[in-house]
Amino acid sequence: MLRHIVVVGASLAGLRAVETLRERGYDGALTLIGDEGRPPYDRPPLSKQVLQGVWEPQQTFFRKKEGFDSLALDMRLGVRARALDVRARQVLLADGTTIGYDAAIVATGARVRTLPGMRLRPGLHVLRGLDDAIALHRELGEVARVAVVGCGFIGLEVAASCRVRGIGVTAIEALPSALTPAAGRTICETVESLHRDHGVDLRTGARVADVVGDTRVSGVRLSDGSLIEADLVIVGVGVTPNTEWLEGSGLTLEDGIVCDESGEAAPGVYAAGDVARVPNAWLGDARRVEHWTNAVEQGVFAAESLLAGGGARRRFSSVPYFWSDQYDRKIQFAGSARPGDEVVVVDGSTAERRFVALYRRADSLAACLAMNHPRGFIKFRKLLAAKPRWDEALSASL
Repeated sequence: MLRHIVVVGASLAGLRAVETLRERGYDGALTLIGDEGRPPYDRPPLSKQVLQGVWEPQQTFFRKKEGFDSLALDMRLGVRARALDVRARQVLLADGTTIGYDAAIVATGARVRTLPGMRLRPGLHVLRGLDDAIALHRELGEVARVAVVGCGFIGLEVAASCRVRGIGVTAIEALPSALTPAAGRTICETVESLHRDHGVDLRTGARVADVVGDTRVSGVRLSDGSLIEADLVIVGVGVTPNTEWLEGSGLTLEDGIVCDESGEAAPGVYAAGDVARVPNAWLGDARRVEHWTNAVEQGVFAAESLLAGGGARRRFSSVPYFWSDQYDRKIQFAGSARPGDEVVVVDGSTAERRFVALYRRADSLAACLAMNHPRGFIKFRKLLAAKPRWDEALSASL
């Protein structure tokens, strides 16, 4: 009998887990632990609405304070989980307290990577949490030039938000193109031209050797010796799953928490979201997926699997999906692209920056990307779930 369930991580996945537990009829004790002193909030607006000053920080909160009353939670915010004892079924917190559980869900997410040897000092920023966004928004009002290191989707969203505010931007990417080679050369060039047309000085194939400035950053030096002056440096070079606190717990930790097909990492312990490696039947592997929709779906899945019990083997299956807003363009992606996939624009045109592109792998449809073409994207996102043949996908585009 489940008398007490603990959810570690006041993240999107953690919130969806506790909501699902209550919605599915669990009426026992329920504790939600979060290391930030804030209730769960939405991260996608941080690089856009919050940085641009369109939203106040509290607008990112999923629920107001009174909105948690119906969940009957013991909310432990502002305290970090320090260790997990799987045998004793206990979570040890950084404040020295211990919480026992009958079952637990770990949704501790991920943290941003930093540049090797990077020394923290004023003017050097990362963007992951709400406090990061608030601090960065404040400083952006006082500067003329920024350097953005890393041109993945988050880095490019930050660059776009800075340009919307009239700030000069140099965006630096070590890879030969922005985004990822898996996106395809045509797509990368389209996104790069979008930013250059908005005044971004985009440097690809450029490696940062050092962040310069003693008491405050003054720019970055590239590996070719050139100096890019900047009043702020914003680093966005990916994330690392938050698993250090689980070392010695007995869980298998390999680029995240390794789970079985039902999301269980150890008897009575489940994982969800950015920190979890849950086998995905659609993908055919157990990679971590760092997307908003995945956090929602896995939070629900972990809660349902937990309530079903270890004897009921369930399978997680989902087509990965994410979106990105940059200037007046919305980019939507579904599926799984790899370098070498053939990319075919089946509707619209990249010149107009309104199109739908399909990714072909052998004789199958592997992914779909759309820019400002929501109707076409919805059609192919639904089609992807059935893993259609390439000729079937082309027929659907007619």
